[in-house]
Amino acid sequence: MKHEKLIIYSDGGSRGNPGPAACAVIIKDETGKIVGQHSRYLGPTTNNQAEYNGVLLGMEEAKKLGVQEISFYLDSELVVNQLSRNFKVKDLAIQTIFVKIWNISVGFKKIVYRHIPREENKQADRLVNEELDKHFKLFAVSECLRS
Repeated sequence: MKHEKLIIYSDGGSRGNPGPAACAVIIKDETGKIVGQHSRYLGPTTNNQAEYNGVLLGMEEAKKLGVQEISFYLDSELVVNQLSRNFKVKDLAIQTIFVKIWNISVGFKKIVYRHIPREENKQADRLVNEELDKHFKLFAVSECLRS
C-alpha cells in the first residue's frame, strides 16, 4: 500500500556514552496503524549519534515506501533542534550523519521534527533495548565459546 505521509517515532541509545549503541523506528500511517518496525545495532558510539542514526534509519525506510511527507517524533530535544536548524551542529561525527540525513531529505516534499516526552516514545525505546540485548547475548555466547 502506498502512503503519502508517515509518522515515525525514532529513538537511539547507548549503554555507556560512548558505548554499545542501537537505534530504532516505529513507522505509522496517518491513522496510527504500524506499517513498519526497524532497529539497527550501531556498535560503540554516543547516545546523540545513536539518536541521529535513528532518524537516518527512518528516512531510509520511508524512502523505500515511496512516501512524500514525514513527521518525526523524537525524545531528543537536541536532535530536533539541530535537524530543524535552530541549533548548529558542532560535533564532527554528528555533522557526518547530519549530511547523510540532509542528502536523503531533499527527496521528500516535507519533513517535520517534533520533540516528545520519553514516555510517548516507549515503543521505539523498547526496540532499541531489544536490539542491544540481542547483541549482548550474542557477545556472551561468543565469549563462552572462546573459553
